[in-house]
Amino acid sequence: MRIDETLLRYGSIQEAQEKLNRQQTAQTDASGNKQPFEAIFSQELAKTETISFSKHAGQRMAQRDIELTQQDVEKLGAAVKKAEEKGVKNTLILYNSNAFIVNVPANTVITAMTGSDLKDNVFTQIDGAVIL
Repeated sequence: MRIDETLLRYGSIQEAQEKLNRQQTAQTDASGNKQPFEAIFSQELAKTETISFSKHAGQRMAQRDIELTQQDVEKLGAAVKKAEEKGVKNTLILYNSNAFIVNVPANTVITAMTGSDLKDNVFTQIDGAVIL
């Protein structure tokens, strides 16, 4: 089971870690050596901490000429972390005249808009906003 599936199933990193610790599993790495559970969990957790973009968001960004630097992506990731700390599940992030709708538990940008797309727009199914 992938770590993001585990998080969705058990609700939090702590609950997932407790469940996986109880299982006391070890996996074999590419060289055939056994890796301790903690190493595997840390690797999988690191993968989920980076923000990802859905196919739809990628298409919208291409259509709307939205380009992000690595620093921009890191700032979006920090905004998602802030939203997560407040218990937000779906957030609107306003950054550099752009808007991003992000599913916080999955760390995934769902869609992206430019400033001109924001006028007279109504955002639904969000439970928080972060303005950078």
